[in-house]
Amino acid sequence: MSKSFGEEGGRLDYGTYLGLETLLSAQRRRTEAHDELLFITVHQIYELWFQQLLFELEAARDAMLAGEIPGVRHLFRRVRVIERLLVEQIDVLQTMTPQDFLTFRSELEPASGFQSVQYREIEFLSGLKDPSYLERVHATADEKARLERRLSEPSLWDGYLALLAHHGNPELVDVLLDRDRYGALFEVSEDLLDHDQAFALWRVRHVTMVERQIGGRPGTGGSTGAGYLRSTLDRRFFPELWAVRDRL
Repeated sequence: MSKSFGEEGGRLDYGTYLGLETLLSAQRRRTEAHDELLFITVHQIYELWFQQLLFELEAARDAMLAGEIPGVRHLFRRVRVIERLLVEQIDVLQTMTPQDFLTFRSELEPASGFQSVQYREIEFLSGLKDPSYLERVHATADEKARLERRLSEPSLWDGYLALLAHHGNPELVDVLLDRDRYGALFEVSEDLLDHDQAFALWRVRHVTMVERQIGGRPGTGGSTGAGYLRSTLDRRFFPELWAVRDRL
């Protein structure tokens, strides 16, 4: 007699496959503050999406290095949707009032979003490489090894340059101006800009949220808080793609 779908002798179920016992026990509050669970959950979800973004961006980089275009475009469509979620998630955090945040904020010290290793991996993979970060971050040996690997490996921009080389090595301005000839390369350049712009938007939304929550107070990790975040707003993954606009 054939088994119904999903039974398979009871060897696997939904919760086991997703590791829900481990996942749902990871939200450990340090206070009785109601909104601390929301704060932890949102930031853990960020880290899960960062992990997925790294997986997709690395695959997109490798596809460009191999000279592929269709697969790259598919991957960047997924990246674009995920990054939209990252920005929209700030709306969830902003349901927490400053007064509510202050009831547990002191328990966070010295932890800080500045210490997110996966966020830095995304920056490094995207081409915004800062070796000095390794000297400032509190990370495990494995995390530092990952960051060092990201510093030394090809970036997304390196991948795009390889893609151009695979297709005759046209000048960037020609790719943008002659879309009849270089339409596919142009579309990938726009995918890269979408990725860059999404993180620029996330930075803006993040800093305004922090200003709304804590004003000009220092950050929990010892940074200047909103002041430091504002200093990052002009960062760009692909400055060449922005600068070439001046030549169109």
